[in-house]
Amino acid sequence: MIVCVCRRISDREIARHARAGMSFDDIQFELGVATQCGQCETCARDVVAQCNPAAPVAAVQHEGCGCGAGAWGCSSSLA
Repeated sequence: MIVCVCRRISDREIARHARAGMSFDDIQFELGVATQCGQCETCARDVVAQCNPAAPVAAVQHEGCGCGAGAWGCSSSLA
């Protein structure tokens, strides 16, 4: 699913970087996510929080971010 429409960045691309140990700030610098309109920042941060090996989270509920992902886990939807 596309998280950042402005830069056409998917949740899988964000997750891949997060699983490599990159922080949201690192991913934002590398990919440009959430640097234009900013509407995707909450959803992008949720993906990073879910997939970052340094701080695993059981599930993230995407309420109000507009991505429509619901609750998901990296091992099933982003692997």
